Amino acid sequence: MWPQTYAPVAGSLHLSALVAMLPVLVVLVVLGVFRKPAWVAAVAGFIMSAIVSVAVYHMPFPLAASATLYGAAYGILPIGWIVYTAILLYRVTVETGKFEIIKDSLGGITNDRSVQALLIAFAFGGFIEGAAGFGTPVAIAAAMLVGLGFQPFFAASICLLANTVPVAFGSIGIPIVMLQGVTKLPLDALSADVGRLCAPIALILPSYLMLVMGGWPALRAAFPAAIVCGAAFAGVQLLVSTYLGPYLTGILSAIAAMCALLLLLKFWTPAGDENRPQSRHKASEVFLAWSPYLMLVIFVLIWGSASTKAILDKTTVIIPWPGLHNLIQRMPPITPMPSPYGAVYTLNLLSAAGTSCLFAVFASCLVLRVSPGRLARLMVATARQLALPLLTIASVLALAFIMNYSGQTATLGLVIAATGVAFPFFSALLGWLGVFLTGSDTSANALFGTL
Repeated sequence: MWPQTYAPVAGSLHLSALVAMLPVLVVLVVLGVFRKPAWVAAVAGFIMSAIVSVAVYHMPFPLAASATLYGAAYGILPIGWIVYTAILLYRVTVETGKFEIIKDSLGGITNDRSVQALLIAFAFGGFIEGAAGFGTPVAIAAAMLVGLGFQPFFAASICLLANTVPVAFGSIGIPIVMLQGVTKLPLDALSADVGRLCAPIALILPSYLMLVMGGWPALRAAFPAAIVCGAAFAGVQLLVSTYLGPYLTGILSAIAAMCALLLLLKFWTPAGDENRPQSRHKASEVFLAWSPYLMLVIFVLIWGSASTKAILDKTTVIIPWPGLHNLIQRMPPITPMPSPYGAVYTLNLLSAAGTSCLFAVFASCLVLRVSPGRLARLMVATARQLALPLLTIASVLALAFIMNYSGQTATLGLVIAATGVAFPFFSALLGWLGVFLTGSDTSANALFGTL
């Protein structure tokens, strides 16, 4: 059994931390200085982490290779599987023209710019984040606002700001699933804690958006909409993340915010919105357009029930990862006493959240009359579209896992833990750095979650 060491450079924890940061710095330089694609930066960072692990931390090469494969496998399932099926469902709605109906149904609700921003940038953007994630909400919501007359740069800025809260749960809860995977902490507890942190911000974020758009006059004019939208989103986010888990938190919170705004507009008319536009689509057309996401909610709820999980988990295979499981010894002060570092891979293709999304795709194709041949073409096109993003995810996970199992992450964690009461400040900086480096909240959790 190979024992980890946390100060391999001249016995100095701080010098070792500087070396342990090299993989992160490589990603930063490749992205920020050389301006290479994310997958190139991720692969370069992984290679550096492997070099540091073997050359500096003296991790045996077979253990480093096994940790690499373990991380890459986790990047493909469950993370990559969720990404693929979520994007596939989104592409089904786009290819059938239903997504245009969804956009039209929202864009034609009001002429008031403030309410449009709340409805589209915050609520609908949050919905797309919960359903597809990975950049789609900002792109789609910003394009919708531009179509309604917003300046492009201003629209993009508003949508980026509005995405601050929804992104914590990402697409079908991927960031929380990732965080659980690298920390081995209980998924439900992580989901509840993230919900408690995000709900107060969700409550005030719509009001802050109004301040950004037009200062105090804009906030006073749209205050009823801002407070109703924020309260609905925050309340449902808190409840769902605590009692249902992370998978539907983003979707249900956003739907609650949209419904709350629609209900408010039945009793309250914003200034300058006396001539409210009429919808170009029948109610049945709008319902049919939204049906794929209704299917998604239904199947995720079914998959999350205890009785269904008990049946689906009968096919789950628990694999002690070859050449890695319990072959590394974690040492004090990371653990109270020397203890083996487990590496168990859960092969749960049937009970995975991504599979529930796939069944939502199948059900949506039946409802929207998408032929098997057309679905097969969409599946192939989506796989091609996501080839490099999935390589990026696998590389980042390989980087994160080899840093974890070599002891590099523990070195960084010990240094940061020494900041004491200032840790929340440095924790926020690490979150910003992680998302900037990887372009993804999910990958940032993989990279720094163990800290």
